[in-house]
Amino acid sequence: MSEDLKVHRWHGLVDFHDSWQAMRAFNEARTHDTPDEIWILEHAPVYTRGRNAKEAPPGGSIPTVDTDRGGDLTYHGPGQLIVYTLIDLARRKIGVRHLVSALESATQDTLASFGIDDARTRPGAPGVYVGEAKIASLGLRIRGGRSYHGLALNVAMDLRPFTAIAPCGYRGLRMTQIADCGVAADTDQVAAILIPELITRLQRHPGDRLHDADIGLTARPSTGP
Repeated sequence: MSEDLKVHRWHGLVDFHDSWQAMRAFNEARTHDTPDEIWILEHAPVYTRGRNAKEAPPGGSIPTVDTDRGGDLTYHGPGQLIVYTLIDLARRKIGVRHLVSALESATQDTLASFGIDDARTRPGAPGVYVGEAKIASLGLRIRGGRSYHGLALNVAMDLRPFTAIAPCGYRGLRMTQIADCGVAADTDQVAAILIPELITRLQRHPGDRLHDADIGLTARPSTGP
């Protein structure tokens, strides 16, 4: 692991609002010398709406949180691996597209290590898909050259809450997970492969253009304040 990048594993089911505020506080307090961090966790059941969200909250017993990432409405819950990337992109001299590509390709290679060889990306729709179903979603906020939020990879979870919404803004989009691909694994086992893959990619410097942006669960990057 790079000395300028730390991995922090949150234990138990983490309240989304608590982790979101912790990410914001981390970025506001960090200096040029603060090591980047990757946070690994699972959320208690929650719907989250991005800045571009059009769909209303579904109601019911699962709470909805309006957040500052890009994208639309999605669901988080136990058995879903959350990887938050608190990265100083400007210091690393990497751009938005490189971060998105790093998250997607690390996910694809992780899935391949479990024998899921048909994971693909789609132009203009960030995330990773297996066949016509989505297995991993991306939602990022990049401000002042620094990122937060990140990746949600479905491992072994209850997918039914997705049926109450148009996941990531697509009505009828089917969601899938590693367990439904015939693989028995938990979030720790998946993270043990994915995180080194991601760190390797973050240490590369392709020099793509850096700008502040919201990266949505469906949309292309858009300029943000």
